[in-house]
Amino acid sequence: MRITTIIKGCLLALMTSLPLTQANAQYYEIANRLPSLISPALSGSMKYKGLVEAGYNKTVGTYNSDFFEISTSQGFQYSNWFFMGVGLGVDVLFAHHNDNWGNWQRASGFDFNHSSTTTAAMMPLFTDFRFTLGNTSSASFFIDLKVGCSFLLSNKYIEIGNGYLTNQQYFYLHPSIGIRIPTNSKNPKQAVDIGLNYKLLTSNYWNSWDRNITLNGFGASVAYEW
Repeated sequence: MRITTIIKGCLLALMTSLPLTQANAQYYEIANRLPSLISPALSGSMKYKGLVEAGYNKTVGTYNSDFFEISTSQGFQYSNWFFMGVGLGVDVLFAHHNDNWGNWQRASGFDFNHSSTTTAAMMPLFTDFRFTLGNTSSASFFIDLKVGCSFLLSNKYIEIGNGYLTNQQYFYLHPSIGIRIPTNSKNPKQAVDIGLNYKLLTSNYWNSWDRNITLNGFGASVAYEW
């Protein structure tokens, strides 16, 4: 009887330890795979690439504004045609409001404890995906997609259209297409990019109707990559 009890106890302990053993095996497998994931970046088989870009963007529609943009992306060239990295920038926003903006303030219940402005800075943070179409050693086309968020670097309300912006973060989408021109025949990764872009910003917008707005803009940019 005692032997039977001991056997049952051993089986119970074994069954209890199985999930822990399986979990440890999974962690062990993940730990073994980490070097294989990191080593390409450290060894240089995934080549580092950096870009710096400057441009101008003009919004269309009711909410009229101008953006002067500068940004940088840092990442890896996974193949001759695909780059992925992360980036940040500074966008200077020049908003335009209607001539009767002051009257709209009083009608909509504007909080006069807050000051307002038509000029502000925003900081986009994004993931950058870039595709090169053609031979990188000669002039070729590129498609670029930046996706992330943009933060308003101001506590002031931003006068725009017939209302004002109050939120301090935005969804950010910035696709571009253009021409890539190498500047160094011995090092084709150095190039100048000339592109056309579209910009989408969405944010919560406070007024008496409690609605959201979307900023859509088109522009041009020039970039240098190395």
